[in-house]
Amino acid sequence: MKLKTILPFFTFLILSCNNSNKVNKETYKWHEGVAAPVAEKMPYKMEAHGDVRIDDYYWMNDYFKRGPDSTKVVDYLKAENAYLDTMMSASKQFRENLFSELKGRIKEKDESVPYKDNGYWYYTRFEEGKNYAVYCRKKESLDAPEEIIHDANKAAEGKNYYSVAGMEVSDNNEMMAVGEDDVSRRLYILRFKNLKTGEYSHESIINTEGGSYAWAADNKTLFYIKKDLTTLLGFQVWRHEVGTDPSTDVKVYEEKDNRHYIGVSRTKSKKYIIISSELSEQQSEHRFLDASYPKGEFKVFQSRTMGLVYDIDHYNDKFYIRTNLDAQNFRLMECPLDRTSKENWQEVIPNRVDIYFSGFTLFKDHLVLSEMKEGLTMIRIINQKDKSEHYLQFDEPAYLASVSINPEFNTDILRFNYTSMITPNSVYDYNMDKKTKELKKQTEVLGGYDKNYYVTERTFVKARDGKKVPVSIVYKKGTNKDGSHPLLLTGYGSYGSTSYATFSSNRLSLLNRGFVVAIAHIRGGQEMGRQWYDDGKMMNKKNTFNDFIDCGEFLINEKFTSKGHLYAYGASAGGLLMGAVTNMRPDLWNGIIAGVPYVDVITTMSDPGIPLTTGEYLEWGNPANKDEYFYMKSYSPYDNVEKKAYPNMLVTTGLHDSQVQYFEPSKWVAKLRDMKTDKNILLFKTNMDAGHGGASGRFNALKDVALQYAFLFALEGLSK
Repeated sequence: MKLKTILPFFTFLILSCNNSNKVNKETYKWHEGVAAPVAEKMPYKMEAHGDVRIDDYYWMNDYFKRGPDSTKVVDYLKAENAYLDTMMSASKQFRENLFSELKGRIKEKDESVPYKDNGYWYYTRFEEGKNYAVYCRKKESLDAPEEIIHDANKAAEGKNYYSVAGMEVSDNNEMMAVGEDDVSRRLYILRFKNLKTGEYSHESIINTEGGSYAWAADNKTLFYIKKDLTTLLGFQVWRHEVGTDPSTDVKVYEEKDNRHYIGVSRTKSKKYIIISSELSEQQSEHRFLDASYPKGEFKVFQSRTMGLVYDIDHYNDKFYIRTNLDAQNFRLMECPLDRTSKENWQEVIPNRVDIYFSGFTLFKDHLVLSEMKEGLTMIRIINQKDKSEHYLQFDEPAYLASVSINPEFNTDILRFNYTSMITPNSVYDYNMDKKTKELKKQTEVLGGYDKNYYVTERTFVKARDGKKVPVSIVYKKGTNKDGSHPLLLTGYGSYGSTSYATFSSNRLSLLNRGFVVAIAHIRGGQEMGRQWYDDGKMMNKKNTFNDFIDCGEFLINEKFTSKGHLYAYGASAGGLLMGAVTNMRPDLWNGIIAGVPYVDVITTMSDPGIPLTTGEYLEWGNPANKDEYFYMKSYSPYDNVEKKAYPNMLVTTGLHDSQVQYFEPSKWVAKLRDMKTDKNILLFKTNMDAGHGGASGRFNALKDVALQYAFLFALEGLSK
């Protein structure tokens, strides 16, 4: 269900451009006379709180159950794929050209900026023509010989899908833990590699939470999380000694409340192992253990209390705590190592009504705060010696500035990232004492990209209830605001996840063909502070949809576009947004792209056996509660499909999706086909080898982008 880290299709890599805004339009030749697939109806009755719902397509959830309808499910998905291929056949060459165009902007042989950790410089590099990264390091000096610690290209050979996560190195730099997934269900196989010999240890551990591993200080003990195979939730933390049989591993923690997500990590100081448990940003609990004593008992930092959220880090003789304790937008506190309950917390940075405190990074002589004000990120630097402070300054109207990887304590250099809708991803080193910055790297855009040919704006839209919603906009210079241009409006608005104004080389394929692209920073995110999130969740969820619709209306009224040329895109929980606004205002959009959409809200949230359901109750509601049930039903896209005209639509999913199960969008499409009264295009694409994030590899993913762009261009009559 609904993952925060889903990659929007407009945020992939890098571009060529020219200085012309003119595009050639013609009527796209949709294939005629081909009947769309018709899914069989098998009525399934569901009743709650005296309300009866009939789901004609409930049988589609059978694939993973491997029941009698399993083959029928696959046949239906393949039929939809074949229908899409036929309907889009006229754009086949154009899609291939688009793929080449997108790929051609990527510097195939490339390398990340190295960062130093525990005596080694770590970096990743890409080789020409290869899909995956090669992970490398050099000892002490960048002039030292390269050591390849993991070649994902070799690991992915012969696999339709491959993902690597974790890659944690022990304190003595000799052992590495690595998680690998070749199915796309996010069930990672944990392996151990001896970095001195290049050999893997004989054991492997299946069904782990990739990327949530923590070494103890003895260089042989690793803490990891096991996943429940039904819910796909991490629910147990185990201790393993490298070289031993995993069957002898010791369970050190089990989360009894299946609404919680758990994680295991290590403090920046490497002094402590932390087990974290969180309930939908409504409740936190952390346990800590001295990393030098891995067989010791974890201690509770502060016991869970509904409404109390906190996270921790350590330095010297104190723990630092970011918390919402009596602080809606969070504040920073500290406490002694031996007295960690909230009664002993002392304030360091107070709560502010107009600024959301999103994170902190500790250095020997500096404290760096990540903040947000009116939808824009800010980096605040405090000198711990004299308590002087300053902010980094940025001059573009919409941008993202973020603290990067900073593993070292004893340094006055802060590494940070910067990007905007017209500035490619940039990595800087900033001297916090001298207040000077050095550009270490800016992502290269092949083909002669010049940011001066593009314009970015930021405006505020007055929503129907008076709230001001930020909108970030980008278009090619010379684009007239006369309503003639197509516009793609994107949004998310859930989990308190912020939609940032970042650069995308892929997006330039739209801009160069006359599109305007806008990001609506709607409620449900945290762009405007914690209240912005609270006002877009649970019983306030409809604010998210209303905000998005109001942003679309604004962009039409301001003549960035017109009703016949307005398009919308959202993925995962953003796909729920697409389903809701399509039901609410089908007349507003000429086309909708819904990626891995969460659309069957009531049915999914009523089934605790579906992956991740229970952990979402405080985001969407629990159908066992009558009021929450009927509120969710009032906007659930699947439940609100009606006999009426709908816009042109492209829906995508992955068969192995562990977040939003494939059957949600497949049922939605089947019901739309049965109910809609228009002759507009409705296409459905299932990647039979992928999951929530789509195809793996930097090039394979571009094929999905090319399909989505070709769909938009076809609706606009653009053929090249």
